[in-house]
Amino acid sequence: MSEDLTTDMPTKYDPTAVEKGRYQTWLDEGLFKPSGDKKAQPYSIVLPPPNVTGKLHLGHAWDTTLQDIIIRQKRMQGFDTLWLPGMDHAGIATQAKVEAKLREQGISRYDLGREKFVQQVWDWKDEYASIIKQQWGKLGLSLDYSRERFTMDKGLSDAVKKVFVTLYKKGLIYRGEYIINWDPQARTALSDIEVIHKDDKGAFYHVKYPFADKDYTFNGKHYIEIATTRPETMMGDTAVAVNPSDDRYKELVGKEVILPLAERKIPIIADAYVDPEFGTGMVKITPAHDPNDFKVGNRHDLKRINTMNEDASMNANAGKYEGLDRFAARKAMVKDLQDQDLMIKIDPIVHSVGHSERTGVQVEARLSTQWFVKMKPLAEQALKNQKGDDKVNFVPDRFEETFNQWMENVHDWVISRQLWWGHQIPAWYNKQTGETYVDVEPPKDIENWEQDPDVLDTWFSSALWPFSTMGWPDENAEDFKRYFPTNTLVTGYDIIFFWVSRMMFQSLEFTGRRPFKNVLLHGLIRDEQGRKMSKSLGNGIDPMDVIKKYGADALRWFLSNGSTAGQDVRFSYTKMDSAWNFINKIWNASRYVIMNLGDMDKPTLPAKSEWTLADKWILSRLNATVKQVTDCFEKFDFGEAGRALYNFIWNDFCDWYIEMSKAVLTGDDAQAKANTQNVLAYVLDQMLRLLHPIMPFVTEKIWLSMPHVGKSLVVADYPVEHAEFDDAAAESDMASLIELITAVRSIRAEANAKMSSAVDLLIKTDSERLQNVFKTNEDYIDRFAHPKTLSIGADVEAPKLAMTQVISDAELYIPLAELVDLNEEVKKLEKEQAKFESEVTRATKKLGNERFVANAPEDVVNSEKEKLADNESKLAATKQRLADIQAQA
Repeated sequence: MSEDLTTDMPTKYDPTAVEKGRYQTWLDEGLFKPSGDKKAQPYSIVLPPPNVTGKLHLGHAWDTTLQDIIIRQKRMQGFDTLWLPGMDHAGIATQAKVEAKLREQGISRYDLGREKFVQQVWDWKDEYASIIKQQWGKLGLSLDYSRERFTMDKGLSDAVKKVFVTLYKKGLIYRGEYIINWDPQARTALSDIEVIHKDDKGAFYHVKYPFADKDYTFNGKHYIEIATTRPETMMGDTAVAVNPSDDRYKELVGKEVILPLAERKIPIIADAYVDPEFGTGMVKITPAHDPNDFKVGNRHDLKRINTMNEDASMNANAGKYEGLDRFAARKAMVKDLQDQDLMIKIDPIVHSVGHSERTGVQVEARLSTQWFVKMKPLAEQALKNQKGDDKVNFVPDRFEETFNQWMENVHDWVISRQLWWGHQIPAWYNKQTGETYVDVEPPKDIENWEQDPDVLDTWFSSALWPFSTMGWPDENAEDFKRYFPTNTLVTGYDIIFFWVSRMMFQSLEFTGRRPFKNVLLHGLIRDEQGRKMSKSLGNGIDPMDVIKKYGADALRWFLSNGSTAGQDVRFSYTKMDSAWNFINKIWNASRYVIMNLGDMDKPTLPAKSEWTLADKWILSRLNATVKQVTDCFEKFDFGEAGRALYNFIWNDFCDWYIEMSKAVLTGDDAQAKANTQNVLAYVLDQMLRLLHPIMPFVTEKIWLSMPHVGKSLVVADYPVEHAEFDDAAAESDMASLIELITAVRSIRAEANAKMSSAVDLLIKTDSERLQNVFKTNEDYIDRFAHPKTLSIGADVEAPKLAMTQVISDAELYIPLAELVDLNEEVKKLEKEQAKFESEVTRATKKLGNERFVANAPEDVVNSEKEKLADNESKLAATKQRLADIQAQA
């Protein structure tokens, strides 16, 4: 019947005890694997692969919890579900971590060489992959580990090669010399979206560029004034430019100036790129160190002079500054310009500067030969697909516009990275001829070829994740045929550009299908003050610490109810306390029910003719909750689903139905008791099933402790609606009863009277329905309202001195003498009368003082008038109440 005895359920919920060993049991029983039922509808999710750079954070916990909720519900609903796990090699991020570790040991990757360094990264990957898998288990994620993948598995690597070679042969991948973003610490190229712009302190350096013709003057000067924020790149200048429509400088076009510090002549050219309104309207052109200058240089056939090494130190083209770090070179150049009277002025500024997302260092714009993906045709294909039946549904849908805007304005994607960790580019260069060979397999005469040392951007491989993990490029692979396209992707809105969009265009290009039907986008986890969690702020929270204190189910409950789709959520320990309290409420309610089920084998609802009003009501409420939760899950509105579950469990089931069941369970009617036991057990069973996708551990523990059929909730049937449960009349009648009982309790609280004391209760109502409801359910009124006498009818007369509450279609009266000692009440009222009279006298006197009214601020005078009116009103009410009581006496 059950795994545990009821005595195994202590009076307080202990998450550590509840969760212990449960996950391993699920794994041992193979419950997370697809059902294999070919008649069942498939439903698949691929886990966004976490980077093997470190441990999971709260964002991962949120992301994976939402996926687990979806897949657990679908599994229970009978779908053939696959949730495929895996991890990302995370090229630059992981290499940066390992290089930092080596720096602490005083060595670099170059000391080790490529092969030994890559082995160090594999060791790192193995260590952190193991930690991540343990964390997945702690969170209770129902993943099919038999299909776990890694972005550098052989199968996925083969897919990467095929995609690269195919795009290359279609002319969509090309190699060229361009200005790219360069990370001088990682010594690699970066794509635009791997650059984070931050405000840095800098300066505009106003420098004299003397005319080559020493006799020539312009505006009375032998030089022109050029402002730059980066004097360290001056040695790469090959021109000065002005706008062709700028009449101020027309005569300068074609002249030459001397490049300060280099003593090299450079021309003054005209180009529409120059903004006449910005600065002096003259700019230096440095084609090897600025993307816009690169384009200008191409138009004017200017030389490209790269003045920096890969580590951003100055090279031989920088002359005497060779070997200096870029910032040290800046200082040295500025000093030399000042010493040579070539510096006009220095204006401090704060400006936005690009930094590497991975290493944090300032990015250089650097001339480099790189591999690129030609994005326009791929983007157009993805945009066109969004207008058809196979489109990806964005949730919330506003993010589709974000996707569209990016795709419409996308630049070519630099995909080569000067790293050692990753997928090495399948391109070889002939040692003699320089010819390029690109293919899945290396050239047969390999001794005559050298492979490109670069690796591919990590997003290049993760863009293939939804189909490469399913066995593609083998389109006959069983998983690919059955589970692709996937159903739902869950990820953060912050990687729409990095990942979501790239999966979409690669999937369309190589499979002809969307990669997923839905993409559910959530926000960021922030701290209680709304700040983004970061190492620098020290406000990060380890989800494992939260689980240790509150349990995985409490964390999952908080994360699923945190916010609506697309919104950020604030982590709060107060909310975690509330989550734990809710589970404790469920635990104790379940414990009470199980203790009162006797020797039941399984819950079996009694015949409908035997249902009490309370039974009809709770089953109707259960049905409404099943419908609402199921509908909300379909719309990925987990916050609303949680609210529906909370209200049903806490209010309807615990506060009302369980309380109403107690009189029956302790009564003498054996049949009524058996019926109530079965309804209690049935509703608890269904409630646990509804909750299971969100709270898998505690629901499983309780379910296995009660009468049940089956081995686990993981594969139990999910609740469905039953038309015969819908009962609007029962819901209306019970709502009236609850309103009556709540009103009586409110009166008692207002009068400070004990809830258990018997009182005369008079209910005046013209409604025949209400009269019937109250009269046929006097047992509930007796139990919860404790009436000494109960009068119900249209002709009920209101006692002269009574507490009154108006409820729907009825008025409720309780004689005051029933609630309070009238003599004590008189004394209390006389005391209050004296207090209010004193306040009225004080305010009247103050407002009668002409000097106060004339000199005090208007708001102070008005405040006194308001106090007087309030106290006069209270005094009048107190006098009336006192007179009523004294008249009664």
